[in-house]
Amino acid sequence: MKFHYSTSPQALFSFYLLIPFVLINGYQAETTNADSKVISIGAIIDINSRIGKEQQVAMDIAAQTYNNTSNTYKLALYFQDLSNDPFKAIALAEHMIKKQKVQVIVGMHKWTEVTQVAELGSQAQVPIISFAAPSITPQMMAKRWPYLVRLANNGTAHVRCIADIVRAYGWQRVVAVYEDDGYGGDYGILALLSEALQVDGSIIEYRLALPSSSYISDPGVFIREELLKLIENTQSRVFIVIQSSLDMVIHLFREASQMGLVDRESAWIIPESITNLLEYVNKVDISYMEGALGIKTYYSENSNEYQYFEAQFRRTFRDRYPEEDNRNPGFYALQAYDTIKITAQAVDRMANRNSSGTNILLNEISSTNYLGLSGEIQFGGKQLLQNPTLRIVNVDGKSYRELDFWTLEQGFTTSLSVEQSGNDASRNTESLSGVVIWPGKLVQRVPKGWNLPTKQNPMKIAIPGRTSFSKFVKVEYREHGPPVKPTGFCIEIFEKVLELLEYDLPYEYYPINGTYPDLVQLVYNKTFEAVVGDMTLLADRLQYVDFTVPYAESGLSMIVPQKSEDSALMFLKPFTWQMWVVTGAILTYTMLIVWYLERKQNPEFHGNWKSQMGTALWFTFSSLFFAHREKMYSSLTRVVMGAWLFLVLILNSSYTASLSSMLTVQQLKPNVTDIQWLKKNNAKIGCDGDSFVRTYLMNVERFKPEHIINIGSDSNYPDAFKNHSITAAFLELPYEKAYINTYCKGYSGSVPTTRFGGLGFMFQKGSPIAKDVSKAILQLLEQGELQKLEEKWLNPSGECTNTMISTNAETLKLGNLWVLYVISGGTSTICFILSTIYSLKYYSETPQNYEQGNNTPDDENPWNRAIKLAKKICGRKHDKAKAQVDVTDCSPSWDYISTTDTPEHQQTTASQLPEVIIHYSPSPIQITPDHS
Repeated sequence: MKFHYSTSPQALFSFYLLIPFVLINGYQAETTNADSKVISIGAIIDINSRIGKEQQVAMDIAAQTYNNTSNTYKLALYFQDLSNDPFKAIALAEHMIKKQKVQVIVGMHKWTEVTQVAELGSQAQVPIISFAAPSITPQMMAKRWPYLVRLANNGTAHVRCIADIVRAYGWQRVVAVYEDDGYGGDYGILALLSEALQVDGSIIEYRLALPSSSYISDPGVFIREELLKLIENTQSRVFIVIQSSLDMVIHLFREASQMGLVDRESAWIIPESITNLLEYVNKVDISYMEGALGIKTYYSENSNEYQYFEAQFRRTFRDRYPEEDNRNPGFYALQAYDTIKITAQAVDRMANRNSSGTNILLNEISSTNYLGLSGEIQFGGKQLLQNPTLRIVNVDGKSYRELDFWTLEQGFTTSLSVEQSGNDASRNTESLSGVVIWPGKLVQRVPKGWNLPTKQNPMKIAIPGRTSFSKFVKVEYREHGPPVKPTGFCIEIFEKVLELLEYDLPYEYYPINGTYPDLVQLVYNKTFEAVVGDMTLLADRLQYVDFTVPYAESGLSMIVPQKSEDSALMFLKPFTWQMWVVTGAILTYTMLIVWYLERKQNPEFHGNWKSQMGTALWFTFSSLFFAHREKMYSSLTRVVMGAWLFLVLILNSSYTASLSSMLTVQQLKPNVTDIQWLKKNNAKIGCDGDSFVRTYLMNVERFKPEHIINIGSDSNYPDAFKNHSITAAFLELPYEKAYINTYCKGYSGSVPTTRFGGLGFMFQKGSPIAKDVSKAILQLLEQGELQKLEEKWLNPSGECTNTMISTNAETLKLGNLWVLYVISGGTSTICFILSTIYSLKYYSETPQNYEQGNNTPDDENPWNRAIKLAKKICGRKHDKAKAQVDVTDCSPSWDYISTTDTPEHQQTTASQLPEVIIHYSPSPIQITPDHS
C-alpha cells in the first residue's frame, strides 16, 4: 500500500504534478494487491501545524497496522492541507471525492469547516467523520447532514466544568474571551456559558472578541487597545478563554501580563484546545500563563495498546520531524488514530457480511462500540454518547500540574469511580482538592477576581453629603479646602469592618449632595465603587447594585406627640378592674366565713344582725391595714385569717409600688395610634423627602401627595409638630430610635408593622468586596460590637432619659396573683365545710323532745332533721305573748348555750331556772345561764 499526500491545492502547477503521482501510486496499490479491495480515506488537516503533524503520523500508524493484518481490504490515505483557510475545506473535499474517489473523509477541527464538507458529503453520499461538533446541536442536523458523524462532544460538558470552577471560587462576574471566526460559531458557546453561569448567580460582564491572527498585521497592538477598553468598562478580573488559536492566546497573555492583568487578584481559565498544546509552548511564552487553570480531556496511558502506539509514534515522529523537540503524542493524535481504527473496524464488519457501499459503511461506522485510545467511542444520533472525563490543570513554571478530575455526573473528584451518580445533589462543585498556584504566586487565598483598590488607585466611596439625621453620616465642610473626615454611626461601622478584612482596602470618601436614588445610579454606572451610608435594602435597588447584609434593622415607624394622662381616679389604676372585683369578692367571702365561725363564741359578734355584720365587716376590712384588734376564739378562724393576711400583704406591697411609680412619673398618651385615622381625617404627615418613604406612603399606604410634607432635618420635626404643620411623622426604625432618644419628652413611636431590608453598604454588581464586608458585619454582630455602636450613636446615655410609661405594663392583672386568691378562698371554704360537718355530727347525737312523743332521733326523717338543724343554727323564735327569748347558737362545737334578753328579764329568769344537765356525751357539761 502507498500513502499519498497533497500539500497545497491552491498552486495550479503543484496540483497538476500531484495528480499523476496519486494516480500512479493508486494504480500500484491496486496491482500489487490484486486480491484486496482498497478503501480510500481522505483526511483534511492542517499539515504544517503541530496538531496536523501528530494527526498525520497517528493515521499512518493506524492504517499501516490494519493493512499488515487484513487480507480483504486495504486502506489508502489521502491528506489535504487545510492551513488557515476554512474556505478551502469544501474545495479539497470535492477534489478528493471526484478525483481520488475517497469513500470516507475525516478531519476538520472547526465547525464552519465541517458544515461545508458535510453538505458536500450528503450530496455525494460519502461519510464524513469530523473532529468538531457544534456547541449547541441543531434539531434538524440529522436530516440536513445524514452522512455526518461527529467524533466529538458538544460544548455542554466543557462549559459546565468552567461554570463549576467559577462557582467553587465564588466569582460573580467574568470576562469571556474568544476568537471571532466571523461566522457566528462563537455565539453558541457564549450562550451555553452564560446559561451555566446564571444557575449560580454569575454573569458574563464583558465580552472580549479577538480576530484571527491572520487578519491583522500586529496582533499585540490590537489586543492592547482592546484590553484598555476592558479596564475602563469593567472591574472583573476573571478571564475565561472559550475558544482561540494558540498564537492569539500567546499574544493575549503577553499583553495582559505587561498591563498587570495577570496579577494576584486575577484568574484565567483556558480551553481544551489550548491546554492540549501546553506541552509544545516554549518556556518564555508559557511563563506569561503562569497561574492559569486549564481543561483537557483525560485519557488513560496505562493500556498495552497505548504503550505500543506511543512507542511507534515517538519513533515515526522523530524520523519524520527531527526539528520537533517534544515527540509525545497528544490527545489529537489519539483522536486521529481512533478515527482510522473505527473506520477499519467498520470495513471488517462490512466484509464479514459480504456487503459493500457507502450507506453500509456509514451504518457500520455509526454502530461502533469501541474503547479507543482517546476514550470510549459509541455513537448516538451520529454523535458521541459518552460524556468526556476532563482533567483540571494548573500552569506552574515552565509546565503544568494536574489537579482534579471532572465529570458531568460527579463534578470534581480526585479519583474516577466506576459507579457514577446522575443526581446533581451529589455532585462536588465546592472546591478543588489540589493546591492551586494562582497568578502572582498567590497560594494562601483565592484571588478576588476583581480589580481591588491600591494606594495609587484607592476605592472611590460615595457618602451622603447631607442627611436628615446627622447621627448616621455627618460631613463638616471647611471654609476653604476639602471637607473634614466624615463621622457617624455608618462611618464607624465601616471602619470597624475594614479592620476585619484579610487584605488592605485603600479608599477615599466623596460626599455627594444628591438623593438616595442618585447614589444608586452612581454605583450602577460605575462612577463610584461603593456607597457607605444609611442605604436601605430594597428589591428594586438590587437589580442594579449589590448590598451587604444589613447592619441595622429597618421598618416603617410612626411618631406622634403625646398628651398628659392625669386623672382623679389614678389610685384605681394599679389594679385592673378584674382585680378590684375579685378582691372585693374575696373580702366579702372572708367576712362571712369569719362571722360564721366567730358569731357564737366571740362576744364581739353578739347582738342583732346589723351589729354582727358590722363587726364582721370591720374586722375583715381593718385587716387590710393590719389594724384589727378583735380577739379570735375559733382555731378555724385563725387559719382563715392567716391565708387572708398573706394575700393582703402581697396586695398592699404591689399596690403601693405601682401607685408610687405612677404618681412619680408623668403619664403620657399618644394623640394618634391608627394610620387609618390619619387618612380618614386627611391629616398632614411628615417624612424625609429624599428617602423612599414618601413613595411608599403614596403607593402602598395610599396617602394623598398633598398631605405629605417633606422634612429636611431631624431638628425640623419638633417645630412642625408644635405649629401643627403635621399630625404624625413616618420614619424608618433607625431614625425613629435616634429621634425618640433626642426628643423623648412628649413623643411616642409605634412598633413597626412594615419591615424593610435594613440598612447596608452598597457595592457594584458582582463585587467580591460586598461578600467580605458582609462576613465582617456578621462577625461584629456576633461579638456585640454593633450593639455597642448603636448604643453609642442612637441611644446615648445621659443625653435623654426616656420617661414614657406603658400603663398596661405596670397595671397588675388577675393572672399575676390568681394563685393567692385561690389559696385564700380555698382555705375559707375548707374551714366552713369542717365547721358544718362538726355541727351536723353533734346535732345528730343530741336527744330532743318531739311533738309526737314517740319519735326518737333514729326514727326521724333525715330531711326533717336537716331543716330543724338549719333553724337551730340560723333561726330566731319570737314569742310576742310571753317574754321574748332569743337563742342563737354560733358555736361550731356546741360548747355552751347562751340566752340573751333585757337585763331585768335575765335576772328574773335566772332566779327561776334550775341547773340544767344535757346528756349527749360521755362526760356531761354543765351550762350555766349567762348573767350579763
